[in-house]
Amino acid sequence: MFNIFKKKEEYLAAPFAGEVSDLQQVPDDAFAQKMLGDGFAITPEENVVKAPCAGEIVQIFSTGHAVGIKTKKGLEVLVHIGIDTVKLDGEGFKKLVKNGDKVDVGTPLIEVDLDFIKENAPSISTPVIITNMEKVKNMEILKKEKVEAGTKVLKIELA
Repeated sequence: MFNIFKKKEEYLAAPFAGEVSDLQQVPDDAFAQKMLGDGFAITPEENVVKAPCAGEIVQIFSTGHAVGIKTKKGLEVLVHIGIDTVKLDGEGFKKLVKNGDKVDVGTPLIEVDLDFIKENAPSISTPVIITNMEKVKNMEILKKEKVEAGTKVLKIELA
C-alpha cells in the first residue's frame, strides 16, 4: 500500500579481502577529491574482485581494470582496480562477467594479477564509489580495518 516502512538503504561490501580506508587516502586526485563520486577504498590482498552489491553489470571496461554495477534501487557503483591501471591496456586483468549479467554480493567479477599491478601501476588501492550521488542522502563507512570479501563496509541511506 504505502512504502513508508520500506527501508531506503543499501550496503556496499568489500570486493576483496583487504584493508579499508577513506577515499581521500587514494593517491589519485580524481578519486581522493571525490570528482567521480563518494565511497571507500580497499587495498586488496587477494586476486579476485567480487561484486560489492547485487545488481546488473552496466559496464565492464574493455581493459578489465574497472566495472560498473547498477543496483535494483538505482545506485551506480564503480569498482576501479588500482590507480592508472587503464594504462596497462588489459594486462593483469581477466574479465569474468559481461555487460548485462546479473550479480549477487560476492559474485566473482575480475581476476587480477596483483603482483603485476604492484609492479606496473602507482598503487593497487581500489576505489569503490557511488557515481550517482544525487541518490544518496547519507552514507557511513562501517569498518576501517582489515576485512574479508563480502563484509559490509558502507551503509548508504537513499534520498
